[in-house]
Amino acid sequence: MNSLDQTDIEILKLLQENAELSIKEIANKTFKSNASVHERIRRLKENGYIKKTVAILDRRLVNCNLIAFCHVLLNNHASKTLDSFEKEVIKFPEVMECYQMTGTFDFILRVVTPDIDAYHDFYRNKLANLADIATVQTFFVLSEAKSETAYPL
Repeated sequence: MNSLDQTDIEILKLLQENAELSIKEIANKTFKSNASVHERIRRLKENGYIKKTVAILDRRLVNCNLIAFCHVLLNNHASKTLDSFEKEVIKFPEVMECYQMTGTFDFILRVVTPDIDAYHDFYRNKLANLADIATVQTFFVLSEAKSETAYPL
């Protein structure tokens, strides 16, 4: 993969802050031509630096009020078991993130639901029904001091 120069980094910073910026606006902010910025963005996408462009919603306005972090321990750590768990758990729309971890638990899931009743339904009827789960320990978010999507560059 090609390395990033300072202009590429500045373009990525700008797009992380506001992906709706036009080519012209980015060109003005980076003191580059429209054609140069357009080509750079195309290359950044082609090389995988920009995976996709999305809108970040206010979770409360779309009824995703409860955030839970589920620590999951599996019965065994065979590759097939780990792969199977991942394949199944990412199908659940409530699961926003899934990370395989080191330490006491095998996975951490970030789960969003409208409320505790919906989480209970998710837990009993989806998560707990997956094969090879030994333990699930859930932590509910009380408040959110910081939530960023932009990576420091």
